[in-house]
Amino acid sequence: MAKSGAGPGASRLTLFDLDNTLIAGDSDYSWAQFLIELGVLDAADYERRNAQFFADYKEGRLDIRAFLDFQLRPLAAHELQQLLAWRDRFVDEKVRAMLLPRAQSLVAERLAAGDLVAVVTATNSFITRPIASLYGVANLVATEPELLDGRFTGRTAGVPCFQAGKLTRVQAWLAGQGRSLEAFSESWFYSDSHNDLPLLSAVTNPVAVDPDPVLAGHAADRGWPILSWRQG
Repeated sequence: MAKSGAGPGASRLTLFDLDNTLIAGDSDYSWAQFLIELGVLDAADYERRNAQFFADYKEGRLDIRAFLDFQLRPLAAHELQQLLAWRDRFVDEKVRAMLLPRAQSLVAERLAAGDLVAVVTATNSFITRPIASLYGVANLVATEPELLDGRFTGRTAGVPCFQAGKLTRVQAWLAGQGRSLEAFSESWFYSDSHNDLPLLSAVTNPVAVDPDPVLAGHAADRGWPILSWRQG
């Protein structure tokens, strides 16, 4: 699949959430499960803590800093070369099975039309960059894990790309190109999660994809399109 060549002159912006939108699952969770299978993480401790974070996420009260401290710890505990080898296996053994043909078709269509296309995700860029590449998307706006002297620190660099932070990070990414959301004739954002309401509300065309119940209700009330990329 060809990567986007759309430059600053693109008149239409198309943004895609990743987890449970472009892919049928959560890459952050799947990465941790993969590390458990390798014996890198302790299953009992991880599952207990992650269950609470997931409950908080669904209720819209996730402490993103605490969650990222938890999720980025494995990156800080291992050398980059080892992490890259694990990531290659993770993409091949786990991620490819989560790709959604309908999502792939729409991304390809928007790239071919010359849109400025980006994947926008709360999951850290170490995990998600190769996944965005599988969809042919070169632009990734994600939570950035801090890397110093060739090793991850376990901290984030800048604002986490979560809730209002997604809008902040997209605005900063566009500003770096001398653009703004308002500069586009049309802007689209596809997402499954009510946590993405700040960015969904900022684009001209918000679209709910296999949405959670809160987002489904919000979309229905406002007449936003509701799609499924999983159902027949």
